[in-house]
Amino acid sequence: MSLILNILWFLLGGVFMGLGWVFAGLLMFISIIGIPWGRACFTIAGFSFFPFGRTIVNRDELTGRQDLGTSPFGFVGNVIWFIFAGWWLALGHVMSALLCFVTIIGIPFGWQHLKLAAISLAPIGRAVVDTAVAREVERRRAEVYVDNSRR
Repeated sequence: MSLILNILWFLLGGVFMGLGWVFAGLLMFISIIGIPWGRACFTIAGFSFFPFGRTIVNRDELTGRQDLGTSPFGFVGNVIWFIFAGWWLALGHVMSALLCFVTIIGIPFGWQHLKLAAISLAPIGRAVVDTAVAREVERRRAEVYVDNSRR
């Protein structure tokens, strides 16, 4: 089912969204200080080309360790991103989602726009993974929570 939905998504606009994110990433890479945001743009581009069957997780929960993007520097990077690009990109995705929700057939596409809106707000320190991997990350997080509750 994900394959069919991804093909429809790609043909009905996903290709343009993905290319837009690639273009934004290339613009970010022109300046040296834009490289972290450019990398995030390429992550979002891959997600926007084929979003079905994948979701977003925090990278430190996925890898079990902190890196530059999940540290306070990543937070500062996300704040800068949010101020200059994130909020209006997310707003565009939310508006697209609302338009998709008008029809029953568009509901799955609306949910994907909401996922893209979420990663558009704060992409640094996040990873796009298969939904099965995300379920495993969630299971591990719940296991740690239960272990900590027993103490």
